[in-house]
Amino acid sequence: MEEPSVKQCCAAFYGSDLARVLLGESFHPGGTELTGRLGELLDLKRDSHVLDVASGRGTSALHLAETFQCRVTGVDLSEPNVQAANTEAASRGLDGTVRFELGDAERLPFPDASFDAIVCECAFCTFPSKAVAAREFFRVLEPGGRVGISDLTRTEKQIPDLEGLLAWIACIGDALPAEEYTAILQASGMRVECTEEHNDALEEMVRGVQSRLFGIEVMAGLGKLQLPGIDLNSAKQFATAAGEAIRNGSLGYAVIIARRV
Repeated sequence: MEEPSVKQCCAAFYGSDLARVLLGESFHPGGTELTGRLGELLDLKRDSHVLDVASGRGTSALHLAETFQCRVTGVDLSEPNVQAANTEAASRGLDGTVRFELGDAERLPFPDASFDAIVCECAFCTFPSKAVAAREFFRVLEPGGRVGISDLTRTEKQIPDLEGLLAWIACIGDALPAEEYTAILQASGMRVECTEEHNDALEEMVRGVQSRLFGIEVMAGLGKLQLPGIDLNSAKQFATAAGEAIRNGSLGYAVIIARRV
């Protein structure tokens, strides 16, 4: 797959009904619990203004706003995601403190030093130019502000049975070792403060996907669900291979916190 289409591919999938069926409301390992952990590590407060990069349908941004009473701006490549997220914010009475708009992580539509903190969950690995995105994070952060990334990690460049289109949709295609993410953030001018492994959250998510795939297969077999263009066998084999890669240490999930110095 050509690099410019990676983000669009993931954005399109995560804006789809199929993604919600497979992944539930929170589209990243650890769900809102891990989002809350990010908020703690970022030391979010009532007066914090947070940027959620690749905010999807707003689940994380809304959770941060409700948990820490902070302001949150979300940016996403998918217009349907942005519309759905703004609608949800309004329905919760949060449209005064949470807003969403179209934007690209590598060309953030905000002035310098606009935010106290940035979160980017399960998306940094999909950016064609991670170095450019990291420099954009640095640019829009206030001096002393922090960025919190949670993302897939891989210790091998090639993982058997985890390649091709499904790898991009699952955001595995261009995942890097945690040390390489750290190096990219440091090269942008930030200082990495801590790294945490959360491989258990990724394994739990894969088990959930496997369970949902079984349910989808049953419903399709009974004629109660139509899945045009979906290869269930390939999806099941991919999920099985992902579980094995997590157990043997080839695939993982990490949280990285860095500060603009």
